[in-house]
Amino acid sequence: MITVPLSALEVAMVQSGTPAADTLRDTTAFARRIEDLGYARLWYAEHHHSPAIGAFPPVVLTAHAAALTSSLRLGSGGVLAPNHAPITLAEQFGTLAALHPDRIDLGIGRGPGTFDEPTARALRRGAPPTTDAGYRDDVTAILRYLVDEVALGPLPEPWLLSSSTAGAALAAELGLPIAFAHHIRPDNTAAALGQYRDHFTPSRWCARPRVLVCVETVCADTDEEAARLAGPMEVVKTGLVQGRSEIPFPTPEEAAAHAFTEQEEGMLAAFRSQQAHGSPASVVKRLADVVEATGADELMLVTPVHALADRLRSYELVREHARA
Repeated sequence: MITVPLSALEVAMVQSGTPAADTLRDTTAFARRIEDLGYARLWYAEHHHSPAIGAFPPVVLTAHAAALTSSLRLGSGGVLAPNHAPITLAEQFGTLAALHPDRIDLGIGRGPGTFDEPTARALRRGAPPTTDAGYRDDVTAILRYLVDEVALGPLPEPWLLSSSTAGAALAAELGLPIAFAHHIRPDNTAAALGQYRDHFTPSRWCARPRVLVCVETVCADTDEEAARLAGPMEVVKTGLVQGRSEIPFPTPEEAAAHAFTEQEEGMLAAFRSQQAHGSPASVVKRLADVVEATGADELMLVTPVHALADRLRSYELVREHARA
């Protein structure tokens, strides 16, 4: 049984041979169903120039989903501070929070959202990659503008996204709740959350340490079916490790025909062991183990599988069996 709230992360995978517009359409059905299932919040990730992931701005998807739902919390997970002027982010999410009080989250991250250097430079308008000091300045400026400049009334709830001890240290210093990317850097989770809790400073945004952990979760009726559904993302992951960001998101059938090297198989097995793949019983146990190991106040599930029906089925199974 899982006693902490469950939330969802929308990564908007673009199916092989399918227009990105179809993925965009699916995000609407996904948001409505996630609300019906009783998930706490739905966040949208910022990505650019990838054939496997739709380049849909989180602020636009948040606005669209907020207009179509009534109780679900919505926001960015995350919007990437180096790609945007701080005052622009404050204005955008401050406006959303005024239109949809107590429902908007502003999850802030650091990465460029792309593995393509020309795209990263274009997003930064030619500026060099941000430094630790520059990122801290951006985050503090966003928070300041929310309070001092936008001042529309209800504020979005700010979160800092992190996959490292450095990000955790900044969240602790600024007194922000932390959303940790266990689905990206699981080996960093324990050290980063320890750093965060040990050095947390209360703020107007958060009175005590507050931890959300994001876990890659692929749930199906059987372990074998879950492994089949997880195959496409495993092809993409091994490509990214090799520096190949141009790989499309394959179908499960295409992924099943893909030959992994022995080294890749070992890497994937190690990663998989720290996530939640399998039948409902296997997945719920693994998620409960993550909560126990991390002390998470909330779990966010990311389910990068090929078809909308399979993705929703995964969330349905987890929700059904987590209550048991």
